[in-house]
Amino acid sequence: MIAIVDYGVGNLFSVEKAFLKFSPDVVLTSDAKVIEKADKIVLPGVGAFGDCMKNFEQSGLKNSVLEAIEQGKPVMGICVGEQIMFEGSEESPEVKGLGIFKGMVKKINAPGLKIPHMGWNSIVIDEENNQNVNINLFAGLKEEPYVYFVHSYQACPEDKSIILAKSSYGEELVAAVGKDNVVATQFHPEKSGDIGLKIIKNFVEG
Repeated sequence: MIAIVDYGVGNLFSVEKAFLKFSPDVVLTSDAKVIEKADKIVLPGVGAFGDCMKNFEQSGLKNSVLEAIEQGKPVMGICVGEQIMFEGSEESPEVKGLGIFKGMVKKINAPGLKIPHMGWNSIVIDEENNQNVNINLFAGLKEEPYVYFVHSYQACPEDKSIILAKSSYGEELVAAVGKDNVVATQFHPEKSGDIGLKIIKNFVEG
């Protein structure tokens, strides 16, 4: 069973619908007991870093997700769900992240370009770093596929070996991170057409 964590940060219907294409056993849930029973967990997130962390803390689901990670269950973060896996963000300096990965989330530096970075952009997959994760999200994809982004901030990991994919928008951007049983994308796979569906399929079946 795949649990999509609903902690009150936006409409998760499109995420649920995308995962249901590859498994009939997908549950959108705000119940800690369901998360504890799940085989795999998806942690979405939209909006501001501080609001997401506040909602996550208040939902009572934080410990269930962290325990699942400690138990080695596959966990996938999406968008701000990726960002809150880091120690903190310039967007909400007073708010601590989950600290699953060391590093901060910083504002995109793209002089002359519109922020947020919104729309389709190609990514460069790091094949070597993808060997460090239990599930390769990018298995079977062509070189430099296009995916859909909506963000003003990006994660800046201390450990560069967790960077699974990069993109470019005024500067080099981190598009995906991961280590062992935890993977996360800055882009939205559920909005990224056939490429995004392949990434989701890789997570579901990996």
